[in-house]
Amino acid sequence: MLDRLKRTLVESYVGAIAMGWLLATAVLDFVSIFTTPIQVWVSGNEYRALSHNGGPVGFQLHDALPAAVKTFLVLLFWYLLFRWLYLKPARIGSSDPASNPE
Repeated sequence: MLDRLKRTLVESYVGAIAMGWLLATAVLDFVSIFTTPIQVWVSGNEYRALSHNGGPVGFQLHDALPAAVKTFLVLLFWYLLFRWLYLKPARIGSSDPASNPE
């Protein structure tokens, strides 16, 4: 059953489209590793300025940890899918020369 699914995903390009979508998601998550701490810092500074609760606080890198973990997991899933679909050839037909009469 998995061979049929694999063959269908490879032949209909649905697997390639899914892999492209996963790779685009991983790139966006990778970018958010750098933008999330900046976003938290800016919004924190604005909040502190409005509430008069003390001075600004520097960047905190732990805000980027969820995006880093998500990026790693999406790239891992992408790699496993790529390896399953394209690095191990699907059995499309029998490669036994005895079954191919000439």
